[in-house]
Amino acid sequence: MRGSDHVRMVAAPHPSPLPAAQGEGAKDAMKAHIKITLKNGVLDPQGKAIEGAVKGLGITGVGDVRQGKYIEVDLAESDPAKAKAIVEQMCKDLLANTVIENYSYEIG
Repeated sequence: MRGSDHVRMVAAPHPSPLPAAQGEGAKDAMKAHIKITLKNGVLDPQGKAIEGAVKGLGITGVGDVRQGKYIEVDLAESDPAKAKAIVEQMCKDLLANTVIENYSYEIG
């Protein structure tokens, strides 16, 4: 399953802390919310450690635990299609190991 299968565009642009010197698009910048998780079937030792710690605390009713990464990126881009292309490239080429990880994102 490709990362772009899990994309949700949020209508309202996010005000960016990027300085105005970044260009006119900076005032209408967008924010990407990226979630990276291990694919099903890939062992998750950190998830198992969390699961064990939860049980060690005496908390019941918790099943399988899988851990992942959450990344927020401010984009100096106001065009939703261009913002999506930037985030897609970042995910595929840098942020996610697509052999063992899935990614999804929202841009707003």
